[in-house]
Amino acid sequence: MLRLLGWLFSFGMFAVLGVLALAAVYLTMVTAQLPDYTVLKDYQPPVTTRVHAADGTLLAEYARERRLFQPIETVPPLLVNAFLSAEDKDFYHHGGIAIDGVVRAVRDNLLQKLDGGSGPMVGASTITQQVAKNFLLSSEQTWDRKIQEALLAVRIESTFSKDRILELYLNEIFLGLNSYGVAAAALNYFDKALYQLTLSEAAYIAALPKGPNNYHPFRRPEAAVQRRNWVIDRMVENGYVTPEEATAAKAEPLNVIPRASGSQLYSAEYFTEEVRRELAKLYGEDQLYGGGLSVRTTLEPKLQEYARRALMDGLIAFDHSKGFREPVASIEIGQDWGLDVAKIQPLRDVPEWRLAVVLEMNGNQARIGLRPADDVDGAISDERTEAVLSGPEIKWVSKPLSSILKVGDVVYVSPVAGKDGIYTLEQLPEIEGALVAMDPRTGRVLAMVGGFSFAESEFNRATQALRQPGSSFKPIVYAAALDNGYTPASVVLDAPVEIRNSDGSVWRPENYAQQFYGPQTLRRGIERSRNVMTVRLAKDLGMPLVAEYARLFGVYDSMQPVLAMALGAGETTDMRMTAAYATIANGGRKIVPTLIDRIQDRYGMTVYRHDERVCEGCKAQAWQGQGEPIIVDNREQVLDPMTAYQITSMMEGVVQRGTGTAAKALNRPVAGKTGTTNDYKDAWFVGFTPELAVGVYVGYDQPRSMGSSVTGGTFSVNIFTEFMQNALRGKPPTPFNVPSGMATAWINPNSGVEAYQGESAILEAFKPGSGPNLMTSVIGIESGGYNTAQSQQPQPGYEAYRQPYSGGFQDSPAQAMPSGRFQEYEAPQSLSE
Repeated sequence: MLRLLGWLFSFGMFAVLGVLALAAVYLTMVTAQLPDYTVLKDYQPPVTTRVHAADGTLLAEYARERRLFQPIETVPPLLVNAFLSAEDKDFYHHGGIAIDGVVRAVRDNLLQKLDGGSGPMVGASTITQQVAKNFLLSSEQTWDRKIQEALLAVRIESTFSKDRILELYLNEIFLGLNSYGVAAAALNYFDKALYQLTLSEAAYIAALPKGPNNYHPFRRPEAAVQRRNWVIDRMVENGYVTPEEATAAKAEPLNVIPRASGSQLYSAEYFTEEVRRELAKLYGEDQLYGGGLSVRTTLEPKLQEYARRALMDGLIAFDHSKGFREPVASIEIGQDWGLDVAKIQPLRDVPEWRLAVVLEMNGNQARIGLRPADDVDGAISDERTEAVLSGPEIKWVSKPLSSILKVGDVVYVSPVAGKDGIYTLEQLPEIEGALVAMDPRTGRVLAMVGGFSFAESEFNRATQALRQPGSSFKPIVYAAALDNGYTPASVVLDAPVEIRNSDGSVWRPENYAQQFYGPQTLRRGIERSRNVMTVRLAKDLGMPLVAEYARLFGVYDSMQPVLAMALGAGETTDMRMTAAYATIANGGRKIVPTLIDRIQDRYGMTVYRHDERVCEGCKAQAWQGQGEPIIVDNREQVLDPMTAYQITSMMEGVVQRGTGTAAKALNRPVAGKTGTTNDYKDAWFVGFTPELAVGVYVGYDQPRSMGSSVTGGTFSVNIFTEFMQNALRGKPPTPFNVPSGMATAWINPNSGVEAYQGESAILEAFKPGSGPNLMTSVIGIESGGYNTAQSQQPQPGYEAYRQPYSGGFQDSPAQAMPSGRFQEYEAPQSLSE
């Protein structure tokens, strides 16, 4: 018996040693395969890039994984306690592994196997183990992975503080709705910051780690509520909340309102998409979608709304003039028309309109069914709303509704103000356009609309559409002339001219009215948009010089130096044209337009700033009697400030007497220029005040004629004026700045010579060393030496009394001229290009 016992003891010891040896070998093998947990020290999770307007309004978020990093110090205790109660109540007391939980898990897994079960293994992972799994391991359910997880948890606990481990966990965990981390979940589920969460909401977020799809708020609402209530009960057990608080929280519904992705300001989609492209170009896709950049843009939301409204009004008005085309779609009216019309997606960025289906026609009136709204869970609402489409309210349709619509037609409608249940007909315009509003002092783009609807077409006509600017390019030609010896009173011949091309063909430019007007001052040439005299002027200057000015102004990178380009025959964008005019408006400083003011990385460090001006004295540590800091404007001076004022004054005349008189309604100093291309395919108005530079372009995406009645002076200028009236409302008129050293003189606008009392005259500004002509010297007479003191007499009925004022001109109604004053020639209101 003793020998047997000894043998058994020896065998047992040998077996134990063998098992220990095998366990040691196994652990050595498993340990050798462990990933390097020290990488957690430098771990940078992909974080959402957020784009804000100038006033801080959130415009858009870009992320593959929607995550906002939240330091543990800023996570509310309520949410921390909810997660500890749901996931690991002893987190602050164990060393990475909860022994009692492991024993329970082993027991339950063995019993499951003995019973023949094949379900997933029961886990007992602590928060530390979940960090190890989420960051360093796979999610496969094997013993090897569980052992590696436990080993890593112990090592992580010995290296990192509990708060650091909890911070990693709360920012990495997936919580559904593409939410990674608790901060993103609070926004995506409840549209709240963490500190705004209620007990009920915090408990629901803490219920999600076990399986977000198992507790989906819409697909499995009952399971979601039960799990949330379970978390609340655990919080009561752990002493984090009182039973009374728990009872009240469990009585609340889930109240989940999924947060919309994409642009958060429906009028700014074109702007935010342009910012997204710029960020991708600067930093690449990985940084854009995971770098956690904080981008402060130049957009002013209120101006953006005004810009969108003005462009939409103009495009809709033009489209209405062409009549009704066709319905959006046609459907069969079944038992539930709401489900059928709901299959047609409306324009998400035109909330003023709704889709509706014609249910019954009755002459000039139709009974319509409005498209049902989408519930927060994406399902179609059960509510069905009917209304009346009233023919008399549709001013732009002259035919009875029954002649253009039938039962089953789906159309856009909008409510008639002040008439409940009455709607008017709408349709998506075929015509397109763009509007850019810019601060002329800095180049900051304050508003940008690239088309009627981003949902319908993402093509940005403000930055991507290359179109001919037509006569709106002429100020560049005239600026080049004024910068090189000409004055506003210089006279150019407006008479037939032939340009023989290298291939032997002949080009004969014509004016808009197909007439010629003889000798004209530069001022009158630009006010009345004379094509022929512009060609003569460009020919006298030399097109290489004009091309260089076009490059300096940023209109073209490399303009072909042919005379047709002087009339805007090249292709450019609305953004470039607006920046060129802004350069004139700010006194000739080079404008580089920008949509981004500043970019900060995830740590708040500024990594990009548009304003590159130098601040001398801004980094002083203390005041020691030194003067104020000085901001040095180091931007390129591409135009003489005196030239800039002269061309500005001449473009003021375009508004006061020329092709842009519709903008006179602003009742403030405004300078601008119209532009219309051949066959009326493009219509432009680009103009500015001292506060704003604005460019408006309209035309079809596939260029075709808009009709002979559509020019920059009859169409685009109205959009410009509507926007400016709203944008500048409440701001006092500001005169344009006159550079010091300029002299002024009253000039006869016909001859360019100094005017006598009693004559029609205009006040011109001259640079030092220049002044009024002693006699009319006409540029463009090929034989040379054409001199005359004769000039055309102004047309009767267009004279106005003008008073000079600081920095510009101010018109008052036509009246008898007081002694010692001058009259000013006023052009007919119907004047076009």
